[in-house]
Amino acid sequence: MSDIQAKIQQERQEAREVCELKGDGSAECAAAWDAVEELQAEASHQRDREVEKTSLEQYCDDNPEAAECRVYDN
Repeated sequence: MSDIQAKIQQERQEAREVCELKGDGSAECAAAWDAVEELQAEASHQRDREVEKTSLEQYCDDNPEAAECRVYDN
């Protein structure tokens, strides 16, 4: 995830530079900020796809030998 955050920062800086050179109302400026928004949306979607573990799952990750964490095959 940190890769996408770094890319967002890079695109944000590039958008600022483009807008400074071409003007805030230019098509290039708008396109640059659209690229930033697309990356931010992708980062949000990636966060949404991450499933948080329950407290039992976290406990079992830390204590796989605990009785509560045993899995029996039928």
